[in-house]
Amino acid sequence: MTSPINNKMVVLTVDDTPMNLDLLHGILSTDYEVKAAINGHIALKIAENLSPDIILLDIMMPEMDGYEVCKKLKSNPKTVNIPVIFVTAMLAPEDQQRGFDAGAVDYITKPVHPGIVKARVKTHLALANQQKACKKIVELQTHELQENQKAAIYMLGEAGHYNDTDTGAHIWRMAAYSTILAHAADWSVSKVDMLRLSAPMHDTGKIGIPDEILKAPRKLTAEEWVIMKTHTNIGHKILNQSQVPIFFMAQEIALSHHEKWDGTGYPEGISGKEIPESARIVAIADVFDALTMKRPYKEPWPVEKAFDVIKQDSGSHFDPVLSQLFLDNKNKIIQTMDEWNANEKSPANL
Repeated sequence: MTSPINNKMVVLTVDDTPMNLDLLHGILSTDYEVKAAINGHIALKIAENLSPDIILLDIMMPEMDGYEVCKKLKSNPKTVNIPVIFVTAMLAPEDQQRGFDAGAVDYITKPVHPGIVKARVKTHLALANQQKACKKIVELQTHELQENQKAAIYMLGEAGHYNDTDTGAHIWRMAAYSTILAHAADWSVSKVDMLRLSAPMHDTGKIGIPDEILKAPRKLTAEEWVIMKTHTNIGHKILNQSQVPIFFMAQEIALSHHEKWDGTGYPEGISGKEIPESARIVAIADVFDALTMKRPYKEPWPVEKAFDVIKQDSGSHFDPVLSQLFLDNKNKIIQTMDEWNANEKSPANL
């Protein structure tokens, strides 16, 4: 951090001998804001609260030595990036190696020389600032890449339904249901977020289905259903062009979201846990949303009737464990549905 009072960078010195702290203060106070700690416990509190720009740390201290202090600093997300320089009389190679293993960036030997202290501090502050600048650039580039990736996902999701009778809201609403179910199934936050972005691409393959089938204002004939079913393979083929984790999940969902727990689904007729869990989750969310939305050939079903279908088809069409979790989260599902009915959100807001 930079001191808000004098615009100077902050150096934390840690030593159990007051004389040594006074010496370092005299050397550094002209150029930096110098804070002092008489032991490791105090040093850790100051470091977490003030986030100094660099720490000069003695090794031989009672209760908690410098090695332990350094390890604790490097295990704390708030202090992990603060450079630590050991200031010590312990000069054996194994002592230095132990210090570097603990996370230190350099050593200054006692008795200290003012010129060396100033030079080492200046050098490592410059390096730390370069690292911060590089990290910021990487973060900005990563954010831009993620936004571009999201844009591609939104376009693929919309493309799959461009000529379909589904409303655009379907893919985003069923994705919201999918994330509720994934949370209930104890998926990690990062994996749930991946599913949230992958699920809308489940019907990407419909882009390859003729309009007269997609837009038919009636139930499809047996021959038309054979063609319609190929959208799973088409979607998989399109999404299979990338091995980025989000698209890898999207391709398995596209291929398998019409598989059934009892093996009577398509396109491969796999069953049970052979079906990727992502596809088993989306299958429930997709069917539930399809039942409760208006189509050219049907009116929307009552919500309770749609929940009854999930319950009745548990163990045949749907994974029984996931089905029960979906039913257990009925209130969240209905709340999400009501929010969409009140104000259909654009994909950019998801």
